[in-house]
Amino acid sequence: MQDKVRCPWCLGFDQYIRYHDQEWGVPVHDDRKHFEFLILEGAQAGLSWATILKKREGYRKVFANFDPAKVAKFTEKKLEKILQDPGIVRNRLKVYAAVNNAKQFIKVQQEFGSFDRYIWQFVGGKPIVNKHRTLGDIKATTPESDALSKDLLKRGFKFVGSTVMYAHMQACGLVNDHIVDCWRYRQVA
Repeated sequence: MQDKVRCPWCLGFDQYIRYHDQEWGVPVHDDRKHFEFLILEGAQAGLSWATILKKREGYRKVFANFDPAKVAKFTEKKLEKILQDPGIVRNRLKVYAAVNNAKQFIKVQQEFGSFDRYIWQFVGGKPIVNKHRTLGDIKATTPESDALSKDLLKRGFKFVGSTVMYAHMQACGLVNDHIVDCWRYRQVA
């Protein structure tokens, strides 16, 4: 796996490399995948992505394979059971936020026809292709992530600050932040 030039952030372990090589930065147009990343990136707030990536299957299991309609119906009893599961980061605010965000997610789907249609409007419907040479060139937020965060917060979402939303935009291919020397840069551009 080490035979190609990659973004340096992913070189810590094989699962990270696979995520970088197969998913990160690929444009997403599937609402369930957007919901998955909203849950995972909300859980990441204050933690490393490596921690969340290692627990991804645990999240998939306890959050109904990231089905927002099912998650929106979770009861307090169900949430308390989830908080006992070592397969996730057991942060009460983040776990409860997932149910709140599922409800808001469904409202956005109803208003726009899909969450995908809603979120892509923040980048004009096509990926922003950056030309970063080093990790230091990549910003933690952008005017687009600021606008998305502000709008989501206004709609009642939680754990959707600008940094979290920029991570979502990177993961879901709304921006291409692979460094230009990375073998994936041209593939997702």
